[in-house]
Amino acid sequence: MTGRSAASRLGRSRLCGCAGLGLLPPENSSGPNPISPPRPPAHLPTDNQLVFSWVPRHDWPMNEGERAQVLASFAAQPDEIAELLRYNANDFRHDLVTYPVGLPLVSEAHVAVWETYAAEARQRGPFPVLADALTQLHFPIREGLSQTDEYRDATLRGCAVAGLSSATGLPLVDPDRLELRIHHGLAGSVPVLIARNRADFRQLVQALTARNEPVTVPDSMGACIVAGYNNWDRIRRIRRQWERTQPGSSGELEWRDEFRRLIPQKERYQDRFIILSNSPYSGVPGETFGFGEQEWAALSLTIRLEHECAHYLTRRLLSRMKNNTLDELIADYCGIVAAAGEYRGDWALEFLGLSRLPDCGTSGRLYNYRGEPPLSDGAFRVLQALVTSAVSNIEQFHARHVPKPAPPKLSTRLALAITRLTIEELACPDAQEILERTWERTEKDYVFVEKKSRGASTSGHEPA
Repeated sequence: MTGRSAASRLGRSRLCGCAGLGLLPPENSSGPNPISPPRPPAHLPTDNQLVFSWVPRHDWPMNEGERAQVLASFAAQPDEIAELLRYNANDFRHDLVTYPVGLPLVSEAHVAVWETYAAEARQRGPFPVLADALTQLHFPIREGLSQTDEYRDATLRGCAVAGLSSATGLPLVDPDRLELRIHHGLAGSVPVLIARNRADFRQLVQALTARNEPVTVPDSMGACIVAGYNNWDRIRRIRRQWERTQPGSSGELEWRDEFRRLIPQKERYQDRFIILSNSPYSGVPGETFGFGEQEWAALSLTIRLEHECAHYLTRRLLSRMKNNTLDELIADYCGIVAAAGEYRGDWALEFLGLSRLPDCGTSGRLYNYRGEPPLSDGAFRVLQALVTSAVSNIEQFHARHVPKPAPPKLSTRLALAITRLTIEELACPDAQEILERTWERTEKDYVFVEKKSRGASTSGHEPA
């Protein structure tokens, strides 16, 4: 969730998408001697590394007392320890998963209709096709619009938009440069809408996650997963199919009964898709890492896509996707590896605003993930040091276990290994041994099925 933040309504939209669309509910022992603290890799800023107070070797998983010891070694005070134990708790739901799991996952039901959108968009262009299907694209961005009768009738009840005075369309700046892509990944296929104009990205996010209200979209935000989107086009398709199978008894009263039976079957009408921009990732200019503008725009798009797909995988597999430092660390890992062919710790720190500690400030992306209620200033300073150490440890482990360029199977395996840990485990001096244990565990937990690559189905215009 790159750059999520400032606008609390946008922050909530990550999980609920178009939550509240009225008639339709939203998706809604002992061991070997301790190893020495790791030496930071060459391209991590050594002056940002915390000097550890030594803690005893810990087994995995750590209990709360052991995590508290790690926090104390990072100079956290008792009240800060209590804050961070709550904030850093790992609530990925491995307990709900029946292992082993085959990857890639089977695609969700809504992907089939989006495949038809993508095919039609290759003839007519993405925006006209999506405007026919997604009701919100018929309306402009205007304060208070979501409370009007016309808007509510169209978006909550599925009424036709033809003839509505307020349905003047979403006035995109450059609709011809939109791209609709079906991305095939380990989480299954997922629809991706790419806006190559920043103003268009902002309007699409406002329309599809904030009911066409002019909420603030932070400059550092370049991607959004829309989840639980109630797709009236799919409902109309369901009704047409139902009418064909119910000759003579398919009137309005009968359809109301059928509609009530449909409501609990969310997979039949709720969609998940990704909206991306190709602006510099996390607002970091390409020159920071020696890239030109066009090359960095392409790399930023790759980082952003794989970052969001990592969130999509943890949401589908482990029932969690939220604004939290651990989630972002994992998603950035996936994005960086996909773009660079290896895990670059210096990129990770720059993206999170940690490359110039102790000056994180409000502009660093990590600031967006202070939690609710927000971590105190003292606890947040400790979190910055924890993340810096965790990035160093992940980079070292990746370098030892994943060749360059990184095979997706191995980088995904490491990302999934990290989902079993806490920030304290990733940051502590024993992190290499702890990662080794979870790495071994994931070899048994996941079976990667080799399939012929389909690439990505795309429509729209690539930039010149």
